[in-house]
Amino acid sequence: MTFMKTKIIAEIGINHNGSLTLAKKLVDLAAVAGCDYVKFQKRNPDVCVPEDQKMKMRETPWGTMTYLDYKYRIEFGEQEYDEISKHCENRGIKWFASVWDEDSVDFMVNYTDVMKIPSALITDTKLCEYTRKHCKTMLVSTGMSTEEEVEQCIRGCNPDVIFHTNSTYPSPVSELNLNYIHRLKSHYPDKEVGYSGHEYGLVTSIATVAMGASWIERHVTLDRTLWGSDQSASVEPSGLLKLVKGIRELESSLGTDGPRVLLAGETKKRKSLRK
Repeated sequence: MTFMKTKIIAEIGINHNGSLTLAKKLVDLAAVAGCDYVKFQKRNPDVCVPEDQKMKMRETPWGTMTYLDYKYRIEFGEQEYDEISKHCENRGIKWFASVWDEDSVDFMVNYTDVMKIPSALITDTKLCEYTRKHCKTMLVSTGMSTEEEVEQCIRGCNPDVIFHTNSTYPSPVSELNLNYIHRLKSHYPDKEVGYSGHEYGLVTSIATVAMGASWIERHVTLDRTLWGSDQSASVEPSGLLKLVKGIRELESSLGTDGPRVLLAGETKKRKSLRK
């Protein structure tokens, strides 16, 4: 078995809380750690927020506001993404976004040819097909879905990468079901398989590389106690550095699944211990 270099995604998502300064710091963290991509989330709140939720009041760090206003408060637009795109280029790291509606697909084509359908939307056939038509590399996550829903999505939009994930934030380790990666690889041999982790800790995410995951995604934050629904299931700076280091060390340790080869380092011991 030949292992390709694992693509590591640091998902900033909405952990920037609408702050461009914070977003840039998270880009810097991902670049220093050696990640391949940072990922954001792009929405049109008017489309994505249900009508019965738009005017509900919400307590936020910026005061009491409607849920719709809150969603706009943490949403980046063209000005912010122009700066993010330039900042990522300067830091030598690629970026893309999960798209939550067709308007966001149209927006993102101005920046990238990589897009992801989040677990919450893989049953939105129209969005999946629209995204497939407008990007070169399409990723999908399979959380909160039945096997039938996963199969229907893959048949309908032909993604390039299928991510196994558990959509509980944070995910109990006992419910990760990492062996599902083997099923995805055997059922879709022409696809790349990834793992998007929402669990505490790093070991299980690193282990999926040995199971054949060629993309690894984890949410990142500067501080898990910051405001936001995704912060607690995110990896802090020291954890991200350890995650990337662990993945690269595991990659270097795998070798091949061919016949056993006598390695150079063993030769000396062979001479001293073998008669």
